[in-house]
Amino acid sequence: MNSTEDIENINILTQYLNGFVISKTVFTACEMGVFDLLLGSKELLSSKMISDRLNSSLKGMEKLLDACVALKLLKVERKNTQVLYGNTDLSNLYLAKSSPKSQYYYMMFFSESLYSKFHYLADAVREGKWQREKFDNSPKNIFEELYSSKENIKKIMLAMNASCSLCGRDVMTAFDLSHFPLICDVGGCGGALAKECISLYPNSTITILDLPEVVKIAKKDFVSAEEHRINFCAVDFFKDPVPEADLYILARILLDWDDESCMELLTKVHKACKPGGGVLISEIVLNEDRSGPIEAHFASMLLLFYFEGKIRTPSELSRLLSATGFKEIQMKKTQSQYNVILARK
Repeated sequence: MNSTEDIENINILTQYLNGFVISKTVFTACEMGVFDLLLGSKELLSSKMISDRLNSSLKGMEKLLDACVALKLLKVERKNTQVLYGNTDLSNLYLAKSSPKSQYYYMMFFSESLYSKFHYLADAVREGKWQREKFDNSPKNIFEELYSSKENIKKIMLAMNASCSLCGRDVMTAFDLSHFPLICDVGGCGGALAKECISLYPNSTITILDLPEVVKIAKKDFVSAEEHRINFCAVDFFKDPVPEADLYILARILLDWDDESCMELLTKVHKACKPGGGVLISEIVLNEDRSGPIEAHFASMLLLFYFEGKIRTPSELSRLLSATGFKEIQMKKTQSQYNVILARK
């Protein structure tokens, strides 16, 4: 008979072994519209009703629904001989597209853009780079892939906005930013963080800095006319001048780049920053001893496929800031997976 320790270890390994099945089960239920259908129905539905409405086989849908029940994404009730399914609160809030906190588009970004690439993780580890040659018609670099079409750009923007809906307020309230009247959100994408900023700091004005093709879509589809204090500046922030501001927000930016590129960007920001201003950085941060958190290590693995950057420790981030002229460096951990750093000029 196995010891208690053996059983615990076996259970852990089994969870790891099934991890990819769990991910794809959730992605598939989202993609097929299971959670949207059940939220909109206002009542529990049988597997037959769900499969009919979603144009699926009954056999396949029953297996998917039961797996989602086991994952606590769906609830089930039995009435006489009928089995009826409904969303749990978690799915209504985070997986149905109509919810303001929906992570549907973030799930789809992982499913469509990342999942298949992990088949080549061993090669990426051996070579330390993106395995673009493994894919048919692969672009020369990741930006050509991510920004290959308006549809692709919009998917990324929707995914980033979904993620920000969970952590944006934590990031923007980690420090009191009310004394920064002019704010630039560098790489602000679809404007989710900018909207959070103006709702919290009504006396501030915020400008989103991003690539021209991103700005065009953001103005058309993401930032409505009533958000009149959100401005846009179409730039490549490595090639073009950065406009003057009191505060620059770099949310999930530095992790994409190597130290040399981060130094270049931070130097440019420091030069443009008004005296007494600063930079607010939101990043996933490794513990100083690199022991975790686990989300930081997962993010680090993802970077192998896309960028030259890395997940850094607090001391590594502090060194980058100090070397580019910033001082009074403060760091706070939010309730989400992100740390927030405020440094002053």
